[in-house]
Amino acid sequence: MFFVLSKLLAAFAVLSNLIGLAAGAGLVALALRRRKQGLGLLITAVVLLLIAGWLPVGSAALRILEDRFPLPEIPGEVAGIVVLGGEIDTDLSTERHTVALSSAGERLTKTAELSLVYPKARILLSGGSANLLSYEAESEAAMARDLLMRIGVPDKRIELEERSRNTCENAVESKAVARPKPGEAWLLVTSAFHMPRSVACFRAAGFPVIPYPVGYQVRRSDVRHLTSSLSMGLYLADLAAHEWVGLVAYHFSMNTELFPIAR
Repeated sequence: MFFVLSKLLAAFAVLSNLIGLAAGAGLVALALRRRKQGLGLLITAVVLLLIAGWLPVGSAALRILEDRFPLPEIPGEVAGIVVLGGEIDTDLSTERHTVALSSAGERLTKTAELSLVYPKARILLSGGSANLLSYEAESEAAMARDLLMRIGVPDKRIELEERSRNTCENAVESKAVARPKPGEAWLLVTSAFHMPRSVACFRAAGFPVIPYPVGYQVRRSDVRHLTSSLSMGLYLADLAAHEWVGLVAYHFSMNTELFPIAR
């Protein structure tokens, strides 16, 4: 039930969707000759569009998330590397019969690099199907394994967790597969903006991990300038809104830390 509710909430937590809904409601109100309400909604939609699209609102919100966990000092020996899903477009991959990377593809390329640096580390790919209405014959974790094998990571080093559908399920199910021993060092690889929510879930699940953020979206200078386009500004704002709403929702529904800090 939480999975379904979280997907529905995520759709309304996207700022661009809210702007579109406000504009649509405004047009409906005008059609019903409710001029004052219609104009108010349309003006609100336009103002939000300009603010989120051109002002560095999304960049600033993402920067706070991305800076929460800096690149870590890694111990000499690493027991394993947990890689969270989201780096593969499963629908496109299924239709095109190839592994199609998403904008989070650096999660896998960095994992391939880390596998060379730590040749004894187990590699755990976490991710089932996160789609509410569609079904893939192959899990995201399995698709990720196929790609890693093609670029030279030995199959025997790769383990799959294919049951999880959201971030906190990633943590619970990964712990069940990894069975980490006390004192072992496990790296957690995911996008930098997604790291706070991920760490909150892994801590709640009792799986100690070392955050290894990848896939940065914004530079320090981005928060001081207008965005290059409305579409880019909305993209960044949508990413930020999704993560901030997710942090709050997980905190109240699953008792995770609201905004975890590095330890």
